[in-house]
Amino acid sequence: MHIDTIDRRLLDQLQRDASLTNQALADAIGLSPSACLKRVKRLKQVGIIERQVALLNPEALGPCLHMVVEVIMERDHKVLYQRFEKRALAAAEVKQCYKVTGEIDFVLIVTVPDMAAYDRFCDAVLYADDNLKKFRTLISRKRSKFDTAEQLITDSV
Repeated sequence: MHIDTIDRRLLDQLQRDASLTNQALADAIGLSPSACLKRVKRLKQVGIIERQVALLNPEALGPCLHMVVEVIMERDHKVLYQRFEKRALAAAEVKQCYKVTGEIDFVLIVTVPDMAAYDRFCDAVLYADDNLKKFRTLISRKRSKFDTAEQLITDSV
């Protein structure tokens, strides 16, 4: 599907604030409300807009540790990687999972309330995989930036 400049402007606005009413979104983009609604529905139907969510302030919710976990597997085997990935994706503590290149096989972004919860996560997900060679945990001291917006490439002129 071709995404034009107006679609990109719509997507940019929605990534900033998905709670905008259709009227407010149309006004911001310079479209009629009906044209705006049609475009947003089309972007949803084709899967460009996957879902709309609320971003919560983790500091307002109580204690929370954010961790980056680098995972190295013992054997390089597709089925074993898929098994680990399935277990990681099923864990509520895993907020992001990346299969990466280089010396590291996976990078997980993990959020837990405390170290005891992290130990339980390690037992259930990491140590439970017999193909795990080792992992390294980086504990975030401060979240300086958090952005969920995708970079929208502009049309060439």
